[in-house]
Amino acid sequence: MIIERNISKYIVFYEDPLLKALEKISENKSRIIFSVKENGVLEGVLSDGDLRRWLVEKKEIDLDKLVCEVSNKTFMSGRIDEGPEVHASRLTERIGYLPILDHQDRLVAIALRGNEKIQIESCVIDEESPTFIIAEIGNNHNGSLKLALQLVDEAVRAGADCAKFQMRNMENLYSNQGKSDDPAADLGTQYTLDLLSRFQLKEEEFFEIFNYCKEKGIIPLCTPSDKVSLEILERYDLPAYKIASADFTNHDLLHALIQTGKPLLCSTGMSSEAEVQQTISLLREHHAQFVLLHCNSTYPTPIKDVNLEYMDHLRETGSCLIGYSGHERGINVSLAAVARGAKVLERHFTLNRNMEGNDHRVSLLPDEFALMVKGVREIEESLGHRHERKLSQGELMNREVLGKSLYANRPVKKGETILRDDIIVMSPGQGIPPNKIDQLIGICSPRNMNEGDVFFTSDLKPTSSGPRDFNFQRPFGIPVRYHDFSKLHTMSNFKFVEFHLSYKDMEIDLDQFFKAHYDLEFTVHCPELFANDHVLDLCSLDESYRARSIEEVQRVIEVTLKLKKYFKKTDPPLIIINVGGHSQNSPLPVSERQILYGLALESLSKLDQEGVELIPQSMPPFPWHFGGQRFQNLFVDATEIADFCQNNNYRVCLDISHSKLACNHYKWSFKNFIESVAPYSAMFHIVDASGVDGEGLQVGEGEVDFALLGEQLNALAPNAGFIPEIWQGHKNEGEGFWIALERLEKWF
Repeated sequence: MIIERNISKYIVFYEDPLLKALEKISENKSRIIFSVKENGVLEGVLSDGDLRRWLVEKKEIDLDKLVCEVSNKTFMSGRIDEGPEVHASRLTERIGYLPILDHQDRLVAIALRGNEKIQIESCVIDEESPTFIIAEIGNNHNGSLKLALQLVDEAVRAGADCAKFQMRNMENLYSNQGKSDDPAADLGTQYTLDLLSRFQLKEEEFFEIFNYCKEKGIIPLCTPSDKVSLEILERYDLPAYKIASADFTNHDLLHALIQTGKPLLCSTGMSSEAEVQQTISLLREHHAQFVLLHCNSTYPTPIKDVNLEYMDHLRETGSCLIGYSGHERGINVSLAAVARGAKVLERHFTLNRNMEGNDHRVSLLPDEFALMVKGVREIEESLGHRHERKLSQGELMNREVLGKSLYANRPVKKGETILRDDIIVMSPGQGIPPNKIDQLIGICSPRNMNEGDVFFTSDLKPTSSGPRDFNFQRPFGIPVRYHDFSKLHTMSNFKFVEFHLSYKDMEIDLDQFFKAHYDLEFTVHCPELFANDHVLDLCSLDESYRARSIEEVQRVIEVTLKLKKYFKKTDPPLIIINVGGHSQNSPLPVSERQILYGLALESLSKLDQEGVELIPQSMPPFPWHFGGQRFQNLFVDATEIADFCQNNNYRVCLDISHSKLACNHYKWSFKNFIESVAPYSAMFHIVDASGVDGEGLQVGEGEVDFALLGEQLNALAPNAGFIPEIWQGHKNEGEGFWIALERLEKWF
């Protein structure tokens, strides 16, 4: 149980409109608010369940109605003078929040179950949250307000969530009133007192720094070393407090900190095991919200003394969230602490390790801190989950190229029983994996197979979708390669086909594959990879590389014009192109992206585009290039795509999977994305998506709302054609395409 005394986020006034209560419930994410009168007396309770029941009962909904007209007047409560065990006994599965009242029935606190979640301003700290990273500025401002503000700026740039300081009342804290010239003081004490007395900031300077932190979007915190400092910080109303290792056994100060009702981040350095357990008991007895930070209080800490294993012990004995406050050299141990479960990470922060003061020498410089933050975020992303293992899109691609499948060892007729000797294991891994061979042996072959044909997973199923004529109100087609065109293009009532070219296809004599004139239109998908590992990039900063890319696209245009000989209905044919703009290690800022857009336009202007229309395609944030992943910068953002089209008279190919992944990654509205880009779209690649890089999924097996998408595309671009660009959809005579078209028929 937690006793929450910082209750403002749970309170509305009884004469507030109901709309404000709804907003408060949404903000506090606790699904409950308490209605009080102007004098603080509790008037009623309103949960999201109460609101839903009221909404269902009313024919007309008036959100201007007063909270007091809707709030529940029958509620369980506790009294301030009752013990915590009494409050805990009243919390049940049904009652998760217990209002605690004083003798005048004023709401003064709220008891709630659990210690699983800590909230510090907008940051939630729990087992699923990102690590809360603290830049411990402490006294590294050396008494200078200007330096303190500069340190805040650098902490923001380095990616810290919090900038933390220290406050001491020297007269109250030290037995000699903090006199640095006390001849009776030990040498170490004299040195420390001399530094602290010279490096103090005034109360108003601290408040100015805290305000500056808020302006810059970083949370200000401070460690009070005494009750006088705590009183000052409470006047500012900081959202939480850090407890220094030196005060982990200072129960008098701890009691005062607990009484604030705010979350406590507690460093455990310099304490024995018995002292750690004693303080944990104190914190739990008074139902404090706390995180225990493993810490070794030597400066710098020898690596052999860090003992990260102890973090597990703290988690178990404290039954709480854990963190790490480090004083070691470098960042590797801190990264290991995050991998081990630290949900709070604190490191000292300075601009110059040669400045006066002990803390500077164990502090990280801004670039080092930024590198640590980057490492932490990468570790968090890599940790994933404990659920069943699933193959990533890159693994699926590599599995096909590098893996093995089951193939027919001889011709097999439809209906013939498949025997063990009829099967051979070969590469590539395009079909049923070798470990499923027993499922294949003994079944009747669902189709005629030649020697060397691959067995597909669908061969294990009694029925599968097949080709037929489909009913769409817009042009539709499928992606094809030269070698499978003759078989696939006759299987349905296609308006067009889209040739997906490889760089090897550029050398082929077209008369080998096309023997007549076809009553079809066609589009071309430009290769991304060319000979000698050249990945197309029309906006490369390397002029020679960019020139090679321009040459390759011109060759694609020439091939496209040759194809017109066989598809005379097409005028002009569309060429779908990924113009490039990827980076190897991280995404680029907006300013650099604009430079690349300029280079792309310059490259496009050098192409002879007569007789064709080049249409860039929308891109995912993390495209797969033959089993490897990069960062994509151009044609990812809807606003940038729309601006490019509007300002330069281009249309695009809107790839639904790519754009859904971008929206997932950047937390954009997919509905708004479609509204922005669809009007500029000449072609759609329709395919499902999941997460931030799960592209090419079968329709209905990802996260796209195809009913809504169909409505939008029908309204915004009713004449643009589409293909179902299902990854590996062409296998088994286009099986994946037929499944997709069958599912899309009801929406498109």
